[in-house]
Formats: sequence, C-alpha cells, structure tokens
Amino acid sequence: MVQSTTAPGVQAVSRSVRLGYGVGSFCTATFTAIPGLLLLFYMTNILAVPAWLAGVVVFAPKAWDLVINPLVGQWSDRTVSRWGPRRPWLLAGALVLPVSFALTFSGPPLTGTPAALFVGLFFLIAATGYALYEVPYKAMPAEMTGDYHERTSLLQWRMIFVALSIALSGILAPIIAAHTVEGYRLMGVIFGVILLVAMLASFFGTARAPMTGAAEPEASLRTQLAAARASRPFLWLLGLSSAQTLAVGVMLAGAPYYASYIVEDVAATSTLFAALVGPMLITMPLWVWLARKMDKRGAMILAGAVFMAGGLSMVLTPAFGELYAHVVTLFIGVGYAGLQLLQFSMLADVIAHDAALSGRRRGGVFTGLWTAVESAVAALGALVVGAVLAAGGFVSSDPEHPVTQPGSAHTAIIIVMAIIPAVITGLGILMTLKYELTADHLAEAQATDSTAPDATAAP
Repeated sequence: MVQSTTAPGVQAVSRSVRLGYGVGSFCTATFTAIPGLLLLFYMTNILAVPAWLAGVVVFAPKAWDLVINPLVGQWSDRTVSRWGPRRPWLLAGALVLPVSFALTFSGPPLTGTPAALFVGLFFLIAATGYALYEVPYKAMPAEMTGDYHERTSLLQWRMIFVALSIALSGILAPIIAAHTVEGYRLMGVIFGVILLVAMLASFFGTARAPMTGAAEPEASLRTQLAAARASRPFLWLLGLSSAQTLAVGVMLAGAPYYASYIVEDVAATSTLFAALVGPMLITMPLWVWLARKMDKRGAMILAGAVFMAGGLSMVLTPAFGELYAHVVTLFIGVGYAGLQLLQFSMLADVIAHDAALSGRRRGGVFTGLWTAVESAVAALGALVVGAVLAAGGFVSSDPEHPVTQPGSAHTAIIIVMAIIPAVITGLGILMTLKYELTADHLAEAQATDSTAPDATAAP
C-alpha cells in the first residue's frame, strides 16, 4: 500500500481523490505506450508502409500538438464551471480519443501510401482528443496541494496507475495484435474501451478534488506563453524532460524490431516490456525516498544515469542472448521508473512556483506547452527509428509477403535501441545539473508570496 508522508500541518489529498486522479493515467500511459510501441511496426510490417513514411505519419499528428495543446491550456485556465476549470475538458477528451484510437488500428484494406494517409488522419484526431484531456489533467496536481513533497506523494499514486497501464498496454496489446490485421483491429477496440472507462472514471473521481490558489488566469495566450518562456525552471525542466522522453520514444519504437530481429523472438516484445515496467510497481517508494534525501534534482540525475547505463549495455545482446536482454531491460526499468515519477512532480513544482510569484492561475499553459512538446518529442522517436532503419536498408512487408532483413538493418536496430537513447539521456543529465528549483528555492518563493503577493521577479 502506498503511504502518505504529508508533513504536519499540510492538508493531505484524500485517498478517494488520489485514486480518482490516478486512474486517469490509464489514458496517459495507454496513448503513449501503444502507439509508441506498435504504430510504426504496424505500418511497416502489416500495412507495408515504407519505414521513412511510417515515421513521418507517427510524428506529423503530434506536431499538431504544438498548436492545440497551448490553446487547450489557455481554455482550461479560463474555464469557469460548476465542475471546476479542468474537469469539463477531461470529459471532452473522453468523447473524442477512444473512438479515433480504435479507428487508427482498424486495419483498412489498404497498403503503402494510402494506408499511411488513413492511419495518419485518425491518429491526428486521436492526438486532438488526447490534448483535450491530458493538458488539464496534468495541471490538476499543482492545484490540489501547495506542499512540495505532498505533490510527489500524490504523483506516486499516479505513477502506480501509469505502471499498471503501461504493463497492460505493453504486454497485452502485442499479444492481442499477434502481428495480424484482425489482431490489431481487435486490440484497437479493446483499448479504446479501456481509454473510455479510465477517462470517465477520472472525471467522476476528481469531483471532490481540493482546489488551492484559485487565482485569476492571465487575460491572453500571448501573455501566458511569454510567462512560460520567462520561467527559467520551466525551460530547463522542459529541456531535460524532452531529452529523457526522446530517449524512451526511440527505445519504444525500436522494441518490436529488437525483439523480432535481434532477440529473434517476436513474442519477446511483451516480456521485454514487462521487464521495463515491472520496476515501476516496486521502486516508486524508493524514488520518493530518494527525492527527499537527495532532492528531486539529485534523484533525477541518478535515474538518468541508471537508464543510460542499461541502454548502453544492450549493445551486447547479440553476444549474450535473450535472457541477458531481459535482465538489462529490467535494469533500464529502474531508471525509467524514477524518470517518470520525478519529471511530473517537478512540473507541479514549477507550476506552483509560478503561481506563488505571479498570483495567477497559469498551470494550463505550462502543461499545455509541456504536453505538446512531450507528445511531439515522443513521436520524434518513431521518426528517428524510421529514418535509421531506412538508412540501414530495412525492407517493409506485410504478413503475406515476409522478407529477410540485411545485416545492415540489424546494425541499425542496435543503434536505435542502445547508442542513440544513451547519448540523448546523457544530454538530459547535463541539463538536469542546470535545474535550480529545489525545495528550498520553492519555499523561498512561497514565503515571498505570503508577504508580497504581487511579487513577479524570478528568484
């Protein structure tokens, strides 16, 4: 059981709200994991879409997020309703995302470019529905509690649900898909229903969520974007998080190819994914403890170092085989768990820091920009994988016309699974060293807010 470690005098978020908020992460994790893991492979090995074009299709709809997400952030900041500013948008996303997700994997009787256009259209609609839900969803923790460590505890619950959802998506989805058109179609419908249930459960489960710092929102999107650009902690956090997200995105998109052509067991996609997310279920209390002992910045550096070391170790998979691949992935999963927990806890700190300095509610714009960049960067991972595979001579196919890949394609797969993620993660660690919003700095800003509410200067 997850224990709350709220400091004396700090009002804790109730268990029912923690559960209600946490279950919404089934949406976050499902829409991140399944397209990130299977969409590129679905197009290249089921619909015979060239690898470079498949990478573009995965990336292009997420580039739209750079436009729609900040707008949704502004709209949710300015929303006034009996449900609060965020929850109406959770419901709007629930009406759009599940159906469009199912249609993305519906297996049209098309191949090549026509199939790519079909998938791209419905993935674009799905990305829009995800933005409607995810942007306000990410803004909510900063408004539920004003305590630095209580937010980490709250998000620990969220990450438990993320781990469960990623495990469900990454293990069950490939099994259902079974590398057939019919399997992918069934998988899309099943997980579309899961998305709908989780999104509605989060909408109803957060009905009694506390609302702190209900300040007036900024008047214009331009003003809010300027505020986000002026926040040094936000920009550094966005940079380091983007590096970690890109590394994970590359690794996820490459995983089915790694399982099929390096481990030489297509079913290993599910078991490798289980090894990746398994540590999330058991190491979250450890990372919460480390965040308190080392501060979140120190714990983030440690998590990145573990992830990078594990990624580099994957180079030796052809020499040591399938068991080695699973052990290394388990090690990577320990670092991945820390990265996932800490970056979202740090985002909530940045939002609270800005609110303390400005006296205004701008969390929606911060999370809008964050989610837009996060989605685009994660999808960029598939674009990178598609480009590297194409350069390595990977041959696309469909189930009726299997092909033998050249040795250069195998080398390309090792590069995208080991070398590229490790290099990107190393850059993320360097950026983390520049992140300055520690617990002491945030407490100083909040103390300034209590004595001079109109203070606007950054610390």
